[in-house]
Amino acid sequence: MTWSDFVSTLIRAAPGAEEDEMCHDVIRKTPTDTPSLRMQTGWVAARARLEGLPGGGINIAHEAVDRHVAAGHGEQPALVWLGREGERRVLSYADLAAQAARFAHVLRQNGIGRGERIFLLAGRVPDIYAATLGALKAGAVVSPLFAAFGPEPVRARMEIGGASVLVTTEVQYRRKVAEWRATMPSLKLILILGDTAPEGCVALGPAMAAMPDVFETVRTGSEDMALLHFTSGTTGLPKGVVHVHDAVVAHAETGRIALDLRPGDIYWCTADPGWVTGMSYGIVSPLCNRVTMVVDEAEFELDRWYAILERERVAVWYTAPTAIRMMMRAGGEAARGRDFSALRFLASVGEPLNAECVIWGQEIFGRPFHDNWWQSETGGIMIANTAPMDIKPGSMGKPLPGVEAGIVSHEDGEVRVLPDGAIGELALRPGWPSMMRAYLGQPERYAKCFAGGWYLTGDLAMRDSDGYYWFVGRADDLIKSSGHLIGPFEVESALIEHPAVAEAAVIGIPDETAGEVVKAFVTLKAGFEPDEALERELRGHARKRLGPAVAPREIVFRESLPRTRSGKIMRRLLRARELGLPEGDLSTLEGNAR
Repeated sequence: MTWSDFVSTLIRAAPGAEEDEMCHDVIRKTPTDTPSLRMQTGWVAARARLEGLPGGGINIAHEAVDRHVAAGHGEQPALVWLGREGERRVLSYADLAAQAARFAHVLRQNGIGRGERIFLLAGRVPDIYAATLGALKAGAVVSPLFAAFGPEPVRARMEIGGASVLVTTEVQYRRKVAEWRATMPSLKLILILGDTAPEGCVALGPAMAAMPDVFETVRTGSEDMALLHFTSGTTGLPKGVVHVHDAVVAHAETGRIALDLRPGDIYWCTADPGWVTGMSYGIVSPLCNRVTMVVDEAEFELDRWYAILERERVAVWYTAPTAIRMMMRAGGEAARGRDFSALRFLASVGEPLNAECVIWGQEIFGRPFHDNWWQSETGGIMIANTAPMDIKPGSMGKPLPGVEAGIVSHEDGEVRVLPDGAIGELALRPGWPSMMRAYLGQPERYAKCFAGGWYLTGDLAMRDSDGYYWFVGRADDLIKSSGHLIGPFEVESALIEHPAVAEAAVIGIPDETAGEVVKAFVTLKAGFEPDEALERELRGHARKRLGPAVAPREIVFRESLPRTRSGKIMRRLLRARELGLPEGDLSTLEGNAR
């Protein structure tokens, strides 16, 4: 089966396909007022839409907050915070600017200067947003940490990053930092959220209250380091991905184009600020586009999420495929009777979005989910299904204006661009503003990402004749069976079509005859029980959809699948455990998946 045949199969197999217009080759979009695409595009034009610092330079915090306040928008709500226990707090742009200024003064008073690394470990609480902007105003570098990390992942990242400051809660400090703090000489200051702090730490509440609410932003340049994100590989320590202040050009523009953000929108990004998505599209991009952000402190809970969408009148919603599949697993009944009429644009991030999820969004919310593709290394969205585009369910979309992408093969440093329809490595022409500038302290590892004038993403993909890109899998996830190259996403998508399957993960296992064969791990929706009959039914379903060469030889039922704390299924861990191989870096593994 060709990839095009597979995509067509997905569309034809959707529920109600025989009478549903949406299940033809594309989801047809009604043209809307989209000034973002009518206006001149490209990075020069995008940079011109920002202000820059008085006297020269550029600073993310200035573009995100200060310029809006100066332009008379200080009273607009910037952040609507929803507490775990039902609290609701609103911060205006003026409030956020003032809090950021106070935090910058706290850093300066404690001798923290330009370029020093500020690590954040606290989850979705308002002070983290103010600290992010305040640190950037002070010319410091922000490095977010996921609040659910254990002591060792926290320590490893802070050591690699040369942490000067940690902003955290008292509970997090005592559980994860206090024991080893004395062994990290670079760590000068620990700021504790709230009004009290353990010995040797500073309570942030009183410290900020004593500071002025105006701070002159440090004149940072476009290539000054601003953000340090960590990403895990299959082996070794996590990589510190370096981004500069000029990345704000891409953050602002891609939010405008890929997420259809408009000034005054109510916008909800469900990602934790400890992840690159939660920083790039949960703080920087929405503020640069002057929207009102909804921030929910709690974790996923179906009724709570539906209530937030309805009560807060969310217009643009950016969430993860895992959450979408969990909503699908619960069924459509929970959404029945809800008013989602405010929703204008739905988008997904983190891993490829199965075609069924796109179609389900249309059925439940009256809008399809728009998939997009990017990495920690790209810093921002590169390929997307934008608002005016017709959607091909299962596709990543098309490169954004200013982004040149291609499908390539490369051997011995020689790169060859492949024609439409061929599967190869997704590559980008360097030069976009949010492109990583380094892997901190690992120049050789960074250099290996580039060849022949391309940035090599490590992702396998295909471009069709209409210019849409289709994700196949990570290069190291590709399964080679009897001469066939099998992308795990292809098989997983076919399995998810079955009404019993909630999620699926596919790996290759050794086979004397075929080299490798496909083995699948699946979780079931409520109301279905794992047994031999269902396993046979699923294998038959996959063979019918994909053919015997591609379909799984074995299917294993699981209560849950190992995933990162950001929701990505960890195929490499399934493979390592299946084959008795080293498990690699597990610092991002979700706790209950061990």
